[in-house]
Amino acid sequence: MRGNPIRQKVLKGGTSWGTMAFEFLVPALPQVAKAAGAEFLLLDMEHSGATFETIKTQVQASRGIGIAPLVRVPRLSYTYIARALDVGALGVMVPMVDDAEQARFLVDAAHYPPQGRRGAAFTVTAHDDYEGGPVVEKMRRAHERTLVIAQIETAKGLENVEAIAAVPGIDVLFVGHFDLTNFMGIPAQFDHPRFHKAIERIVRACDAHGKVPGFLATDEEWARTYKAKGFRMIAYGLDTLLYQEGLRRGLAVLDAAPGPRKKAKRK
Repeated sequence: MRGNPIRQKVLKGGTSWGTMAFEFLVPALPQVAKAAGAEFLLLDMEHSGATFETIKTQVQASRGIGIAPLVRVPRLSYTYIARALDVGALGVMVPMVDDAEQARFLVDAAHYPPQGRRGAAFTVTAHDDYEGGPVVEKMRRAHERTLVIAQIETAKGLENVEAIAAVPGIDVLFVGHFDLTNFMGIPAQFDHPRFHKAIERIVRACDAHGKVPGFLATDEEWARTYKAKGFRMIAYGLDTLLYQEGLRRGLAVLDAAPGPRKKAKRK
């Protein structure tokens, strides 16, 4: 079974940078992201409409190249969480975690007994590479490698962030910045003082309980800003935004570049 080096790295105080994908879930994506220097690839199922077959292809394409495939499932559901891990994801993110009870449900669904209640399917699914071997050892390695990520993106989740951070087995508190401002009644006002205070509170809760603050930085300014705020796991950009920005810059160059010189007319 593959390990997950980024889990131990971030839990020991290190940093990990990756990217997030919604639309361009093509076979080459993991290798392209790895070649750019990403340590993890966060695959979205909440908003993208991606199926588990698509996610499984991405996970398999991540094998052996040194990038960790992580999956954001659509909602807090045992079926979604366990299935994402069974297809081989090395970590799972759940949106809109509101309280400690939901956080404990997430941990239970992500781990085998005695740490949780994940159902067993060994040698027949991708998570253990379809190989034989001692089941107890497989469960131990699965427990060690599975990164458990709770998204804080509602007013209730923010209100209970300290209790969520205190739940054993939660590794990362990942801010959902758009939804958080929506639920706070300040939609997309990322410079609002209340939003800044919310960010500070989430980071403090992580620091107090040994958890990792996570964030999605959609541009260079946000990447610098939120790293400075203490976020140690950052997904840089979305696939669609990265493509649009790269294309936009190239087209702007073409618009601004001088055209060919006109040839002088012969008399």
